[in-house]
Amino acid sequence: MERVTHDGRATAYRRFDRGGDGPTVCFVHGSGGTKDIWKSQARLADRVSSVAVDLSGHGDSDDVATPAGPETLNAYADDVIAVAEETGATVLCGNSLGGAVALRVALERDLALDGLVLAGTGAKLAVAEPLRGALADDFERAVSLLHEPDRLFHDAPPEYVELSEAAMRECGRAVTERDFLTCHRFDVRERLDEIGVPALALVGAHDELTPPAYHEYLADGIPAGELAEVPDAAHLAMLEAPTAFNDALSAFLGRL
Repeated sequence: MERVTHDGRATAYRRFDRGGDGPTVCFVHGSGGTKDIWKSQARLADRVSSVAVDLSGHGDSDDVATPAGPETLNAYADDVIAVAEETGATVLCGNSLGGAVALRVALERDLALDGLVLAGTGAKLAVAEPLRGALADDFERAVSLLHEPDRLFHDAPPEYVELSEAAMRECGRAVTERDFLTCHRFDVRERLDEIGVPALALVGAHDELTPPAYHEYLADGIPAGELAEVPDAAHLAMLEAPTAFNDALSAFLGRL
C-alpha cells in the first residue's frame, strides 16, 4: 500500500504493475467499498499497469468532513486526481459511485485522460427510498438489501457475499450513507456530450442497481462511447465474473 498527501489528508492506494504497457488505469470503488474490490484486476498487471484507490473515509484513507452531495463528490475527485497525478494514470475505471467520480473528473477537472471505463454506474444514480431509509435507521437492513440477489451479486459464492457484507460494516453507516446520498444527488444526463475521451460502459447482465439500460444511455450519450455486457454477473461484475470483466477492459484499453 502507498499513500499520497493532498488537501491536508492522505489517500491510500495499491499499485498493480508487472511491466504492463499502455495507459495506466486508476480503479475507483463504489459506495461503502474499498480498493480491495479490484483485487481480481491484479491479474492484468503483466498487461496493464494500474492503481486502486481508497476514497476519503474508506479503507486506509483519511476522511473528510463534507456533507453528502457535490462537496463529497468533489473531495473524492480530489482523491482520484492526487493518485492519478502521483502514478501517471490516464484512464479512470469507476464502479457505481466511482463512476460518478470519474464522470465528475472528466467533466469538471483538467486531468489529462485517455479514456473512461464506467462499470456498474450511470449518468444519474437515484437511490430507492427503502435503501435510503434503511441507511438512516437500520444499517444491517441496508446491508441485507444490497446483498439480495441481482443487486451487488447475481450468483456469487457465499464467501464473496460474507466478505462484501463485512467490508461494508467496516466502512460504517455514516460513510456508506454519505456515499449513497451523494449518488442520489448525482445527475449529468444533460452533459454526456461534453465528454471528449473514449468511454466504455461495462455492466453485469443481471445488475438491478444500475441496469443495462443505464449503460446503453451512457454509450449513446458519450460521443465516443461503447457498451459491453458481462454475463452471469450483477453490480460487482469485476469480482463475480473477473475473467469476462478483464477481457472487456483489456479489449477497450487495446483500442485506445
